[in-house]
Amino acid sequence: MKKLKLGLAVQIVIGLILGVIVGAVFYGNPAVETYLKPFGDIFIRLIKMIVVPIVFASLVVGIAGGGDSKQVGRLGVKTLVYFEVITTIAIVLGIVIANVFHPGTGIDMSSLAKTNIKSYVDTAETVGHHGFAETFVNIVPTNIVDALAKGNMLSIIFFSVMFGLGVSAIGEKAKPVLQFCQATADVMFWVTNQIMKVAPIGVFSLIGITVSKFGVKSLIPLAKLAITTYGSMFFFVLVVLGIVAKVVGTSIITIIKILKDELILAYSTASSETVLPKIMEKMEKFGCPKSIATFVVPTGYSFNLDGSTLYQAIAAIFIAQMYGIHLSIFAQINLVLVLMLTSKGIAGVPGVSFVVLLATLGSVGIPVEGLAFIAGIDRILDMARTAVNVCGNSLAVVVISKWEGQYDSHKGQKYVSAMAEAAADSTVA
Repeated sequence: MKKLKLGLAVQIVIGLILGVIVGAVFYGNPAVETYLKPFGDIFIRLIKMIVVPIVFASLVVGIAGGGDSKQVGRLGVKTLVYFEVITTIAIVLGIVIANVFHPGTGIDMSSLAKTNIKSYVDTAETVGHHGFAETFVNIVPTNIVDALAKGNMLSIIFFSVMFGLGVSAIGEKAKPVLQFCQATADVMFWVTNQIMKVAPIGVFSLIGITVSKFGVKSLIPLAKLAITTYGSMFFFVLVVLGIVAKVVGTSIITIIKILKDELILAYSTASSETVLPKIMEKMEKFGCPKSIATFVVPTGYSFNLDGSTLYQAIAAIFIAQMYGIHLSIFAQINLVLVLMLTSKGIAGVPGVSFVVLLATLGSVGIPVEGLAFIAGIDRILDMARTAVNVCGNSLAVVVISKWEGQYDSHKGQKYVSAMAEAAADSTVA
């Protein structure tokens, strides 16, 4: 007798749909958050629990087996150059689209609900004292134990790279350390696979809470902003990232198919952290060297937020249009330059898109109070930009691998074929 077997992606989608239904049925009922929040929090905590050890162990193994300090330095420069180019394209695209479609023109501000954004303001004030140069200084940790405890990704990456180079330089003496890190990475990936089994429950809980708190009604007054944002995200992925993928000899559609489980999970939870370990694993299987995959993905988590920067540009112009403020071409060029800096200057901060906007709007003469009008639907928009961030970082691994001349296209093709066969076999078991 044939037995239907549901893949992880299908299970997550079912959890997503059920969460929306429960949230809609019990809209405005605080009991939904009371009962569902613990499950959502536990799932997010499980993911946060594994990210740091996986990044540290995988980076040490990748760097120790991947070359010398010159090679690592070259990899770092190429990665940051690519990140800056692609995020700048995202910012410019967002401004162009906002100017073409005018999502903020004609908005009746009296029909919009204001949301408390004090927590974002406090965060912006905290990080606002740190300049761009100081951000790079802070990448070097004064206390690695503290950085590990706080999950400071950039500091962890820096220490892991230095540690990996030390293991490589010492050679045979450090072999037990390398074996320990390899075993740690293998164990943590096994733990990741077990945690993914409860992902549908986490998605159900998180979506249920969101819909019950804000409801579908909150989208209606700002529907034009939501449609413009989602349309821009699709265009950026399919056209901009599609062209980049074609240039490096792959297809963005292929990458999306490989990462369908991770994209649905990232979209549902609005968190890149939930899929960071699996992206590193899958991109390595897709033909990218471990040393590049384990370096580019965590770094991109802080520096290559394509979806976030695209949204920030649209939101800034939207708020200006909503207030009837005309931004000259010079003001918009200034906006591009400011976003290029602020989007990197506070990388890794919770609620990063809102914090970046708070740090940006005032400098170009746009009222920061306008953010309170769009905060209510930010979760819905955050889901889209998180999925785009995942796409962008995954493609970045292939781009840098190709740039370094280390991309194994045959391995990638074999992996894609194996996944297609597995998908066909999983319909019945």
